[in-house]
Amino acid sequence: MKRKLLTLVCACGLTLSLAAGASAAEFTDVRSGAWYEKQVQAVADKGIMTGITATTFAPDAYVTRATVLTVLWRMEGSPEPSGIEGFPDVKEGSWCDKAARWAKEVRIADGYDDGRLGAGDQVTREQLALFLSRYTYYKGGALAEGVLSLYPDGDKVSKWAVDGMKHAVGAGLITGTSQNTLSPLGYATRAELAVILDRLMTPAQG
Repeated sequence: MKRKLLTLVCACGLTLSLAAGASAAEFTDVRSGAWYEKQVQAVADKGIMTGITATTFAPDAYVTRATVLTVLWRMEGSPEPSGIEGFPDVKEGSWCDKAARWAKEVRIADGYDDGRLGAGDQVTREQLALFLSRYTYYKGGALAEGVLSLYPDGDKVSKWAVDGMKHAVGAGLITGTSQNTLSPLGYATRAELAVILDRLMTPAQG
């Protein structure tokens, strides 16, 4: 029940966030010195992620698949998708419709076996890794080759997500949890997504 409520907050909040801009300092639930504070500030300043209200960010709320595609779409400047047919479970004109159709058009997302996007489903870390690797490929970047065996559960990554997770790990986008595990089936939070997006936007040094 808690997961469902957190996801509902995240999904509803993203709709509100289109008009709710704020800095991390103004989010009452982003404490000073939090491990994600600077990254929330960065993505909020760029308008990529905004609060679920004018004063709350909901850092611990779980992220939906639609939310991930929407923030990647925003990073691209919110382009207009072509006339490609959308996903059957995404209502035309809904808050994530354009982002979902764009993601389908550029092959960042192709949905489940039954054709659905699963827009309101909580995104797992391995699903997120796949979206990130496809986004990098779409941008013309080279995919990294991280070593999954460095993590005790590296062999638990689903076969279809292995290449995506290798890239996310090798590029430093996804790192181990506090238990040094990949937790491929674990759910990503808004705070974690903010950190990952900031890493994605930060040019590699060296």
